[in-house]
Amino acid sequence: MPRLFTALEIPRDAALSLSLLRGGLPGARWIDVESYHLTLRFIGDVEGHVADEVANALDRVRRPGFSLTLSGVGAFGSKKPHSLYAGVVASPDLAALQGEIERICQRLGLPADPRKFVPHVTLARLRNPSPIEVAGYLSSRGNFAAMPFKVGRFVLMSSRDSVGGGPYIIEEAWPLLGRDTTRPGSGEEAFDASQFMR
Repeated sequence: MPRLFTALEIPRDAALSLSLLRGGLPGARWIDVESYHLTLRFIGDVEGHVADEVANALDRVRRPGFSLTLSGVGAFGSKKPHSLYAGVVASPDLAALQGEIERICQRLGLPADPRKFVPHVTLARLRNPSPIEVAGYLSSRGNFAAMPFKVGRFVLMSSRDSVGGGPYIIEEAWPLLGRDTTRPGSGEEAFDASQFMR
């Protein structure tokens, strides 16, 4: 059974900005540029009927689209760093979307995620890195910032067991609402699939 999670895709321009952060740290396994994503809720290995229930419930999410900005870099695992990530500027719309997905999953009986939601895009997995080298990498790239991008949908992704995660497959996608509902087809809020790396 594939591992499931809900996520936001990273558009091409932001992914290219992230790709410039690759390199400069011995022993890091860098994530493929086309695999960049922002996990909203890890669901895990679930039976097919549970996956269907989750997808049906997510179909009822009605949230507005919003802008997101990637900024800063960090590492998870303070004493023994295990992964590098790019951070996200605080976004009430992102927090609200993630919170609704979390409530849906708990209502369906999935256990709550014990970790606090920290929006991020994983850049690399680390194996026995030198904390001094990690600190050097982070301080040299601490001023990272990408141009804001529009979030027009969220997706249900799956991953097969593999080294370093991926390949990730989009199982389903749900559009977010345009902010301006008085002018349908104004184009600005429309989701443009061509901006994503596939």
